[in-house]
Amino acid sequence: MPNVIDRSRAEALIREQVVPTIFQDAPKNSTVMQLGRKLPNMTSKQTRVPVLSMLPLAYWVNGDTGFKQTSRQAWENVYLTAAELAVIVPIPEAVLADADFDILGEVTPRVNEAVGMRVDQAVLFGINRPAEWQNDIITAARQAGNNVSGGITYDTLMGADGLLSKVENCGYAVDGVVAAMTAKASLRGIKDENGHPLYTKDMQGATPYALDGAPMFFPENGSFDTSVARMVTGNFKQLVYAIRQDIDVKILDQAVIQDPATKEIVFNLAQQDMIALRVTFRMGWALPNPATRLNDGRVNVPFAYIEAATAYTTQSVTFTVKSASKAVEGAAVNVNGSIKKTGADGTAVFDLRAGDYPYSVQADGCRPTTGTVTVADAAVPVAVTLAKA
Repeated sequence: MPNVIDRSRAEALIREQVVPTIFQDAPKNSTVMQLGRKLPNMTSKQTRVPVLSMLPLAYWVNGDTGFKQTSRQAWENVYLTAAELAVIVPIPEAVLADADFDILGEVTPRVNEAVGMRVDQAVLFGINRPAEWQNDIITAARQAGNNVSGGITYDTLMGADGLLSKVENCGYAVDGVVAAMTAKASLRGIKDENGHPLYTKDMQGATPYALDGAPMFFPENGSFDTSVARMVTGNFKQLVYAIRQDIDVKILDQAVIQDPATKEIVFNLAQQDMIALRVTFRMGWALPNPATRLNDGRVNVPFAYIEAATAYTTQSVTFTVKSASKAVEGAAVNVNGSIKKTGADGTAVFDLRAGDYPYSVQADGCRPTTGTVTVADAAVPVAVTLAKA
């Protein structure tokens, strides 16, 4: 057998070089994964996180012989479900042979960037959100009323009902801000009462961008959707994610690549003397949002955003909850991670973008119920009847 370093001999080396790079560099290209809290790597498709859902109460005892009252504490499960990102990059072998540089080394950083962009888009804005994942940050903040209009000004950022205040009302301090690159111009335009810029003190020095001590991030991976928001802020340590351990990187040279839509063969690697870099990346995330003394019903979330110049379109989804033909007040309606309590009339209203949303409804003394609501281009009424437990 001739002494030659063929593909079978080099494949192990290629894999060892690529895998650690993908695993270590993907978080660096995702702002969400930089700011969020990383849990241990997932060992299966789904990870369960117990979350405090009900706080105990204490009561004053009236008189020396008064009765002490009982209270309770409850937990519920929040699940992180691993969704898969994948890409195949075909490369002719002749191109590899003729190149004066490491093509795979040039491709890998762009794969990392693509992974980071997709993660940020799905978690922050719900763009191409996997069906297994809960509502994105923007949708969750919208249901809690944590959307601010009026552009980027001092009042919308620092005012009594501004961006920071929305998060603080949930019982958390802001620890991170994410904004489009174009937001820098708006920040540089904010001036104090004497007309002096707040963000630019020295025209020759670097401008420090922070909001009340919280660092600001301006993603360069193309993930920030300016048609939905100008700025997103919150306590990002409440956002948790986990990476599935079985990240897979392979060099293919015998595969057939088909068009996903038409199923037609696009490349036959063996017949066309090509190889392909195939990367799969699996992760899950969640916003557990445990009950706190300032958010005991979990209806608020530790995130807020400044709306785009034109607010995105939503439809009203009205849940009407009854039991034995009577309206149920205080029922918890959970629409894919966003929670609201029904009022005295038994209704809870959500503002949702088009899509399918799983929901659950539960109330004291009743059996919980689940379902799925589909939102299109009109308001949606949802009637729920709870059976007595």
